[in-house]
Amino acid sequence: MRIDEKGERIPLTIADFDAQKGTVTIIFQEVGKTTKQLGCLSEGDYISDFIGPLGNPTEIKRYGRVVCIGGGVGVAPIYLKVRALREAGNEVISIIGARTKELLILEEELQEISDEFYITTDDGSKGHHGFVTDVLQKLIDERKNIDLVATAGPAIMMKVVANVTRKHNIRTIASLNPIMVDGTGMCGSCRVRVDGKTKFTCVDGPEFDAHKVDFDHLMTRLQRYLKEEKLALERWG
Repeated sequence: MRIDEKGERIPLTIADFDAQKGTVTIIFQEVGKTTKQLGCLSEGDYISDFIGPLGNPTEIKRYGRVVCIGGGVGVAPIYLKVRALREAGNEVISIIGARTKELLILEEELQEISDEFYITTDDGSKGHHGFVTDVLQKLIDERKNIDLVATAGPAIMMKVVANVTRKHNIRTIASLNPIMVDGTGMCGSCRVRVDGKTKFTCVDGPEFDAHKVDFDHLMTRLQRYLKEEKLALERWG
């Protein structure tokens, strides 16, 4: 989406939709210039462009027992996935995490549609004091027949999730969050390494086999424009 003619294009996930009203819901965290500017808009205001959905749809079918893990604003794409997986007849266990309880989102909504629901916070202000992977490891230790793990959130979190499931040969799908510019595969900014090959998240993804993703490369690329992002925020503020 783009706020105005001079604004940057930023990738955001559709967190919910209402087909009858013709509306979609997006959830974002105010971090940089664009998201802070977006947070200043009120009901009835307009944005310049909203294009989507982009990329490939999530593969929804009956897997069996699925664990869905979301961190931070990555909980937003997990919500729709949990709902769809439950409708397809899966048993779904949801784990969400954040740095602190104030940053948790969609708690009640996910609890309502999940067979089991767990919260973790880095500071222990709500739920398990620790990380989503602590709960994941406990589930693996308790029940050996997890058929799929799906995760979305900070790259480091998804990397650790993949490291945990790899040891137990549990299929794991990660929804990646690289820097994007045009969303059509033309600019190459969203490129990631998957199984040693270059992929463009906006057209080949956003979901990939987490065991084949080079998360270190992804995290390096996410730091690419920190100076420019800081400067843009300072100039806008």
